[in-house]
Amino acid sequence: MSYTLNRRSFMGLSVAATAAAALAACTPTPGPTATGQTNRILPSNPLIAEYETRRASTGKTVTKTLTPEPFSTTLAGKKITTWGYGGALLAPTLRGTAGDQLTVTLNNKLTEPTSIHWHGLALRNNADGVPGLTQDAIAAGKDYPYSFKLPHPGTYWYHSHVEMQRERALYGALIIEDPQEILKYDKDWVIVLEDWLDGVTGTPDEVLKEVSQGMGSMGGMSHGGGGGGMVMGHMLMGATSDFLGGDAGDIAYPLHLFNGRDPGNPETFTANPGERVRLRIINAAGDTAYRVGVPGQKLTLTHTDGFPVQHTDVDAVVLGMGERIDAILTVRDGYTPVLALAEGKAQMTYGLVTTRTGKAPALSSLPKKLEGKVVDGGQLTADPAVNLPAKAVDRTHEVRLTGGMSNYDWGINGQRFNMAKPFQNPFDIKAGERVEVKFINDTDMWHPMHIHGHTFQIGTVGARKDTVIVRPKQIVTIYFDADNPGQWLFHCHNAYHAERGMMGVFSYLK
Repeated sequence: MSYTLNRRSFMGLSVAATAAAALAACTPTPGPTATGQTNRILPSNPLIAEYETRRASTGKTVTKTLTPEPFSTTLAGKKITTWGYGGALLAPTLRGTAGDQLTVTLNNKLTEPTSIHWHGLALRNNADGVPGLTQDAIAAGKDYPYSFKLPHPGTYWYHSHVEMQRERALYGALIIEDPQEILKYDKDWVIVLEDWLDGVTGTPDEVLKEVSQGMGSMGGMSHGGGGGGMVMGHMLMGATSDFLGGDAGDIAYPLHLFNGRDPGNPETFTANPGERVRLRIINAAGDTAYRVGVPGQKLTLTHTDGFPVQHTDVDAVVLGMGERIDAILTVRDGYTPVLALAEGKAQMTYGLVTTRTGKAPALSSLPKKLEGKVVDGGQLTADPAVNLPAKAVDRTHEVRLTGGMSNYDWGINGQRFNMAKPFQNPFDIKAGERVEVKFINDTDMWHPMHIHGHTFQIGTVGARKDTVIVRPKQIVTIYFDADNPGQWLFHCHNAYHAERGMMGVFSYLK
């Protein structure tokens, strides 16, 4: 697969039509005031619209309205009230083709402000959905238009970027088709994984308040069961994963969801024997990595975070929060369980593929382990077609991941990020630079680090990604091209770590 060829194919479109359509749809929306930041390319800068006109266009528009609102539902036999898009635990899957214009109106029916971040997309800066940096939060009762070109194909997702809202059901899949797709498959199944507690054991805000006091304040210890650690209030202690390098997670969750369903009510997907199913797996969780696999059968990994990799057959793949994996599953006759084990937490969720024969396996009969060849997306090798071109490094940033469980004081380079002062400790870059970033994990826990508005390469031939697992005491070196001006957040995609300060800004200078 060649993304270069895809872009060239778009150039056959009328340049004048492309520019006209882009300009009509791309008037910059007002962004937050950044007093005294005259040397920075802010989201309101006309350059943002100019760069948008350079993106390839199909001339087509995909239009959708998303309505975040409170609703009630039942999970594992318990009635709960939570928030979601359109009153559902599983938001609509948005689909378009690379080069399409995506126009989404957010109709906020919550009682508090919200936003949408389009995770993994190298899109225009003023559509990135980060209140306080790229836009003002969308007030309760207000509508807000997002409109941008879908820049590159792959499996992506969207979610609120306001405090702990993503820990409810404010997330959904975004699938961007490749007009030059060469991967052969018969069916396409989107899988969204989530750890869940809202309305069952507490609310995300209650959990954040509790864990923010640090582990020393926790009381009421109980065993989580199954070797998955011990529960102290809402905090999970002693959940470990050799694969992740130690501590597997901070938060105790009563449930894990597979496409909005709990393990007692699995989703069933129908196919024929011998068909090849493309699994698009998205980890939308707040604090849980998932080990995904099919007992006794290999998965062929084809993409990570939207970009193709050299095909790799595995027994299971681990996804950190925010990561995506595409895999091919060849369907066998009968029922095939697709397991998602909560890494280190001795819990699971799953879905079923059926050929309309046989009997569905009981939850109790499913294996509790997936062993053999197990990898994560950051350990894969990029398809040569998407390797970054050779170029000397113009700028290097060391990003030390700091803090710990004791005081729950997560940060970058010893500083906790303050969204009210986003330019307090920026990581400056300039358009046209090749940027080297060294993620240096000084903590005792793993962190899935995510960069907005860009994709990076791990090392010189590693996978192209936007989110990468950084294990304790490990250094992960990534490279990206500064080709998308604006102000771009980066952060740990553990929702609680980010909220407690493990965030920063890559800031384009004029």
